Amino acid sequence: MAKVDVQNIQGQVVDSVELNDLVYAIEPSKASVHSVVVMQLANKRQGTHSTLTRAEVSGGGRKPWRQKGTGRARVGSTRNPVWRSGGVAFGPKPRDYSYTMPKKIKRLALKSVLSDKLANKDLILLDKLTLDIPKTKDMRNILSALNVSKTALIVTLNKEDNVVISANNLPGVTTTFTGSVNVYDLMRHQTLVMTKDAALKLEEVLLNA
Repeated sequence: MAKVDVQNIQGQVVDSVELNDLVYAIEPSKASVHSVVVMQLANKRQGTHSTLTRAEVSGGGRKPWRQKGTGRARVGSTRNPVWRSGGVAFGPKPRDYSYTMPKKIKRLALKSVLSDKLANKDLILLDKLTLDIPKTKDMRNILSALNVSKTALIVTLNKEDNVVISANNLPGVTTTFTGSVNVYDLMRHQTLVMTKDAALKLEEVLLNA
């Protein structure tokens, strides 16, 4: 069991907690992390790009010239893809890029990233994180007290509206809660800031899934 210090929002160590090695201290699987990130990015694609085929481009109802006797190549429509302003051959059409992967692989990827964060000391645990009113300055002061100088992902047990609003205007800072933690967000942020309750809940979910 890995023993991790728990800090308050002033950056002082006030407690410690033991995290299960099966979630926070495994050998990271780079292959599973890569596969899950690629899947998440594919699932984010809107797939709304589209081009017009020769059947959809306006015009081209009349044959430009007769079939034989002109010395030119035969052609049946000015909407031919070879022609200027013609249709697009084999162009993109709206489609769904999303796909899924086995839950086992997704869990392994999540455990791998969490273990890597802890091993590299990029995981900060807080006893609690609540704000009475939404204020960007307060959130900036909290991150400064925790020595967070780069991008950060803040994870709370449940959605905290004041925390979300306070962090919205801070560049490189994203907030989420345990039910929405994903590999892509963890990978694109340098520091992971979690409340103790969120870390234990995530551990419980990953062990019992």
